[in-house]
Amino acid sequence: MATTAIPETHRDLIEGPYNAALTTMMPNGQPQTTPVWCNAAGGDILINTMRGFRKEKNMRLNPRVSLLVYDPRSPLRNIEIRGLVVEMTEVGALEHLDELTRLYTKKPDARFFGDSVPAELAGRYHPVKITIRPTRIRAEG
Repeated sequence: MATTAIPETHRDLIEGPYNAALTTMMPNGQPQTTPVWCNAAGGDILINTMRGFRKEKNMRLNPRVSLLVYDPRSPLRNIEIRGLVVEMTEVGALEHLDELTRLYTKKPDARFFGDSVPAELAGRYHPVKITIRPTRIRAEG
């Protein structure tokens, strides 16, 4: 069933910790898919990446994206979200990334830099929080 609201039956897939596959469009029109962590904020989906990464560049050029999350215990249970990137910001991005790190590692004090990747990378990478507004949601299973 297609909608623009996250169905309660599949909200757990967005609120994690399930890896999502994010598809963006390359400048030449080819799709590019990468794994991401995600969570929900109201009706929007939040993800995080680093400034200058390919997916970040792609979303700045073309805000149309697709996100697929499936239940590893029952792979036919999944949610596909097509949407538009409505905000990309570095404000609050590190805090959001730390929040995702705690969710996905199940460690209450975890931080992305130091617990997920080496702490010394903190000076080289700059997190970007991305807000995706769904235009179509399809849930199965």
